[in-house]
Amino acid sequence: MKVRIIAAASFLVIFSFCALVYSEVEAKGRNDEVSRQDAFEKFTKVVHTIEKYYVDEIEIDEIIDKALNGLLSNLDAHSSYLDSKQFGEMQIKTSGKFGGLGIHVGMRDGALTVVAPIEGTPADKAGIESGDIILKIDDRSTIGMNIDEAVELMRGTPNSPIRITIVRKSMEKPLEIPLVRAIINVQSVYAKTYKSDILYLRVTNFDANVAESLKKEITSRKATTKGIILDLRNNPGGLLDPAIKTVDIFIEDGVIVSQKGRVEKENKTFTASKRGTISDIPLVVLVNGGSASASEIVSGSLQDHRRAVIVGERTFGKGSVQLVMPLDEPDRNNAQDAIRITIARYYLPSGRTIQATGVEPDVEIKRASLKEVDDDFAIKEAQLKDHLEAQLSEISSQPKQAAKPDDSQLTNEQLNEDYQLKSALGILRGLIVLQDGKR
Repeated sequence: MKVRIIAAASFLVIFSFCALVYSEVEAKGRNDEVSRQDAFEKFTKVVHTIEKYYVDEIEIDEIIDKALNGLLSNLDAHSSYLDSKQFGEMQIKTSGKFGGLGIHVGMRDGALTVVAPIEGTPADKAGIESGDIILKIDDRSTIGMNIDEAVELMRGTPNSPIRITIVRKSMEKPLEIPLVRAIINVQSVYAKTYKSDILYLRVTNFDANVAESLKKEITSRKATTKGIILDLRNNPGGLLDPAIKTVDIFIEDGVIVSQKGRVEKENKTFTASKRGTISDIPLVVLVNGGSASASEIVSGSLQDHRRAVIVGERTFGKGSVQLVMPLDEPDRNNAQDAIRITIARYYLPSGRTIQATGVEPDVEIKRASLKEVDDDFAIKEAQLKDHLEAQLSEISSQPKQAAKPDDSQLTNEQLNEDYQLKSALGILRGLIVLQDGKR
């Protein structure tokens, strides 16, 4: 009888505790719902107030579009609202052939910054460099402009002229560069040899065929190749899958990269397979501030696995995953709106993230052609807008930079002009000697 009384009392305590917890959860749910309703009511009041009192007459659709654009762009630099026109242009761009300048841009400290020019394009030939801040596009200031607006202004009809005004930390005054738009066809992999035993592979962008192209170039020269230089400088990234496959060429097992987000199904881990791995050839990877996203995954993962020596400068620091989500079905004109939203961040095998920090090279070597500058130029975001506005008032026309020489061959002259590449070659020669000593 006593046992029954104790059991009954225990049941009542447990039941009371569960009821209390349920009550608290239910109350929290009601409070959350009230908070959501209050927030939506606030938004509705603001929209109606703008519609009724704003100095210029503005349609409700335009108000909502502006609100959505502001909402997404304020989340982070890579999230945005895409109306049907912008979404259509984005699809054209990702098809691999479009009219423009050949510049990959990003936001750094609130300024529109060149991540990297695409090799062989008008921007590359005109001498635009990674790290340049785009101050003006034609006569429009980029201060407060988002990435999509800037890209839309820079793209246009092939053979049409455009002027880009840049701020470069090695120059005292802004530089205005006249350009002519062109159809941008991207070649992603360039292969060259140096003295028959060194294979130089330059990857300008991670498109769908990069890994296959790299594997083909390596395999065809494997009998004579003693070392490989993988040049990812000014590579702004691209697709994740070919970046993973590129790392898989060089490592036999282990994690290549993982992505983690708020939604559990977006949490993924990508691992290497032993099949077809080339693990016996010394490897040096070249990076700089224009190496971003997928190229940071490749260099960072190879660094964590101690498979390659990373040489050059700290990379850009873009380690987030964006998903483009159409908001509705295409209309009869095949137009639809979409949002581009950050859903996850990338993590390297060691667990570190590259977002905002980038990959630090094992051997830091700056470009010899750049003049040393004071740290005073490292302006924080809070000061950068004022600095750029001051530069706008002092703009003076400058002569166009000379076009870069043809880079179809890897020569001693080019090595002497490219101190990073020459240093990478020296490091690779040392690795080859160590490799031979172990055999």
